[in-house]
Amino acid sequence: MLSNGLANPKCKLEHLKLNNCSLTKRSCAILASVLSSSASSLRELNLSGNRILDAGVKLLTTGLNSTHCKLEVLRLHNCGLTDESCASLALALRSTHSHLRELHLSCNTVGQSGEKLLEALLKDPSYRLQRVTTKPQKTWTWDQQ
Repeated sequence: MLSNGLANPKCKLEHLKLNNCSLTKRSCAILASVLSSSASSLRELNLSGNRILDAGVKLLTTGLNSTHCKLEVLRLHNCGLTDESCASLALALRSTHSHLRELHLSCNTVGQSGEKLLEALLKDPSYRLQRVTTKPQKTWTWDQQ
């Protein structure tokens, strides 16, 4: 029901917090379709505290790849993610139409290879990504101006 409301052209919701809601990878597939909708105006999405795992993120990236996706901030704290999610997200963020500026992945099992993939996107002025958090004490920012 929520996805129907979010995909309605009259819906102007920009910030959605669904943290600690027992969402699954199936929920990510539904949210991906919302992000792909031309009617969606979501700019910030918080899915923290849900065990969506790498499979859920992979599904979510289909929405991030959409030309209609306007998402600027994605929060995925404590979602059971690994370097595999970083690879999926990095691939989606390389899309020329990605609007994502902030990506928060702390309290996941992200290793050096995942961090390196995301750090490379931060440093490349071709992309809009400006802030990545992978651990509570590890945040990278990049001023592209």
